Amino acid sequence: MRAARVRGAVWGTCGGACAALLALAVITGSSQGQGTPAPRSAAGVDAAELERGAYLAKAADCAGCHTAPQGGAPYAGGLGLGSPFGTIMSTNITPDPRYGIGRYSYQDFERALREGVARGGKRLYPAMPYVSFAKLSDEDVHALYEFILHGVAPVAKPAPPSDVAFPFNQRWALRFWQMAFVPSKPFVPNPRRDPLWNHGAYLVQGPGHCGACHTPRGMFYQERGTDESSSEYLVGGVNDHWFAPNLTGDQGSGLGRLTAADIAGFLRTGHGAGVIAYGSMVEQIEDSSQYLTQQDAAAIAHYLKSLPAQQPSGTYTRGTDPARSPANGSRVPDSLSVGFNVYRSFCASCHHDDGRGVPNVFPALAGNPSVISEDTTSLIRLLVEGGNSPATLSGPPRQNMPGFATTLADVQIAQVLTYIRGAWGNNAQSVTANDVATLRKELHK
Repeated sequence: MRAARVRGAVWGTCGGACAALLALAVITGSSQGQGTPAPRSAAGVDAAELERGAYLAKAADCAGCHTAPQGGAPYAGGLGLGSPFGTIMSTNITPDPRYGIGRYSYQDFERALREGVARGGKRLYPAMPYVSFAKLSDEDVHALYEFILHGVAPVAKPAPPSDVAFPFNQRWALRFWQMAFVPSKPFVPNPRRDPLWNHGAYLVQGPGHCGACHTPRGMFYQERGTDESSSEYLVGGVNDHWFAPNLTGDQGSGLGRLTAADIAGFLRTGHGAGVIAYGSMVEQIEDSSQYLTQQDAAAIAHYLKSLPAQQPSGTYTRGTDPARSPANGSRVPDSLSVGFNVYRSFCASCHHDDGRGVPNVFPALAGNPSVISEDTTSLIRLLVEGGNSPATLSGPPRQNMPGFATTLADVQIAQVLTYIRGAWGNNAQSVTANDVATLRKELHK
């Protein structure tokens, strides 16, 4: 239930591979499987199903969107989710009977999760990723229902109202949007693919709702594809001024040069092959994907590695001369380059003169897919605001990157990014001072 609170990733690349990435099968090994019902507990709830629902809620990062910042009660709502139409406030999904969903029947819960229609007929904004959750299996919907109703503490607190401008605040119109863009049936395994691929596809397309951030939106704010049959599925998208990267097999700005093991490790630690999670992907990893089982992380990685390259951008040639690529039209010697001198003054102490960074400490810039991506939104935002790497149970310690909003002028940020995108074998288009000024204005910094 991660909604569209974006998960970026340039401090690393993959942005992860998957703005939310879910897993299931912690109990059975496959959420598609059937099993003999276990005995009910004294409270009338199957203990194994309750445990599985807790794992699913963690993997789906339900609390991440339904918990207010700065110490809000878990699942009680109150997080503002940015959208082009205004701020959508997440709701209270604790079992409180007045302000939460304590009076929801299983059918009420299933309809909200799969169709985007709350109890009483209220249509939900697609910040709630029910386009993805429509693909959930019956077993997983039921496990989540049992956990939310019986494993979460009720909180008697109303969520603040959303601030959405007319005419987008007319929820009745969502009926037609939902008819057009919400899948009508759960995930169907592909008989031509192996079980690991199908499990990974289910996790990515369904509970993981990776497409909510990593798939671009159309003119009606619909995802331009919900599975690998679309050439635009998971090719990257901008959300709340973070660019969620291309997760297809592009050798430049995609996952083509990362191994399945790199991707699985990134999901669980925020580190993989020199890339490190940044931006909103940090929250995703800390709150959610670090808790994935090794089997589920491997299944996700296996599926993502099967996706052919789509919408390629940027190139990287390992071992080339460290001078900038002439493809960017940059012929100025390094000694006279503003970008080079800014890099040597502010960046090289961590990322080194060769752009290799420090393994598991500071990300590599040479060959980093996010660095050579066509969309530079995240790169600029990181230079302006700074950021930090994730703090996880099994990964390296958190590291911080300072922001340069008050240190560097727009033209300096543009030129150092242009240098980085053309050095050490990187080859991507330049960044302009206007690009920086425009984003800084939108960020009000």
